[in-house]
Amino acid sequence: MHVVIAPDCFTGTLTAQQAAEAMATGWRESAPDDLLTVVPLSDGGPGFVDVLAGALPESETLFVTVTDPLGREVPAGVLLVDTERGRTAYLESAQAAGLHLLAADERNPAVTSTWGVGQLLDAALEAGATRIVVGLGGSGTNDAGAGMLAALGVGAAEDLARGGLPLKGIGDDALGGIDAVRARFADIDLVLASDVESPLLGLQGASAVFAPQKGASPELAQELEGALGRFVEVARRTVPEQTDLLSGKPRRLDKEPGSGAAGGLGYALHLLGAHRVSGVAEVLDVVGLRQLLAAADLVVTGEGSFDWQSLQGKVVAGVATLALETATPSVVIAGQTLVGRREAMTLGLSGSYAVAETPEQVEAAMADPVGTLARRAARVAATWSPRR
Repeated sequence: MHVVIAPDCFTGTLTAQQAAEAMATGWRESAPDDLLTVVPLSDGGPGFVDVLAGALPESETLFVTVTDPLGREVPAGVLLVDTERGRTAYLESAQAAGLHLLAADERNPAVTSTWGVGQLLDAALEAGATRIVVGLGGSGTNDAGAGMLAALGVGAAEDLARGGLPLKGIGDDALGGIDAVRARFADIDLVLASDVESPLLGLQGASAVFAPQKGASPELAQELEGALGRFVEVARRTVPEQTDLLSGKPRRLDKEPGSGAAGGLGYALHLLGAHRVSGVAEVLDVVGLRQLLAAADLVVTGEGSFDWQSLQGKVVAGVATLALETATPSVVIAGQTLVGRREAMTLGLSGSYAVAETPEQVEAAMADPVGTLARRAARVAATWSPRR
């Protein structure tokens, strides 16, 4: 039996590579004769660059030092790949703006900044990239990418790089340098690869949905919504709006799919002329998962929490959809499963399995994530690939 093991990271405990190896170890214990193909995946969030580096042996990594959401220096990498069409640079915004870079008591989207993401973009430009793909996800920021724009020279750091909340007081000329920065990207194919299509503002926007996950109280989330609204007001006065060819109305970049991704970082990238793609679709294409599934008998995917967010734009949904297209059975092994059987079947999954189902099991899984995941994978293998 040929089994493809293709998980995302288990956020906070295991990278995608570690999760894939743990699942493979457990699977081999129960089904030693199975042929396993291990393919770690990402949806654009943490691990995006590492996953692509593993799938692109001809690539090289440019190591740089950038600042984290609170201005401290952290290491990061720009993955460079040369093709006949030019040089592509893959960036991971979480390396500079990730929630994992902050201690629990440091999580405050009112003051965290995306400045370091601008440093990554600058490094990609200096490296001669003609196509830049920015993976969005797992951020600890909610500043609509204002800090990133400041790092590129769009405006003053004291106006744009102090976090989301101070944006409520910016002046009408705060983005005065944006034309020069947009000119730097005029001939660049700038791509934002995100796991969500959320707009910047509103009930489905960055502040309302995601800021609470980054430490914002309900009151702060409302204040951030107003601050980002002010930022959009200034941007609309500064950046000429294009006309939507279908409606004939001005194209609102704050309503574009993905503009609310990574605390609104997608919006700032749209201001620079970016277009959005699905982060997981980009990764699945690079690693050639369709071809692998066409030759496989089963695909096993996974993530830390299989919940409502998994149903759209995440690795599990991407793998399950592709598996349906190739008529390959698919199952998911997750740290916790919060999705019902009906919803899982809607994705096309043939089964979903949780590592932990009780508080005691959750505690054990956190203490030994590799061992508990491997043991769960072994039990799943005994079901799907029984010994003869």
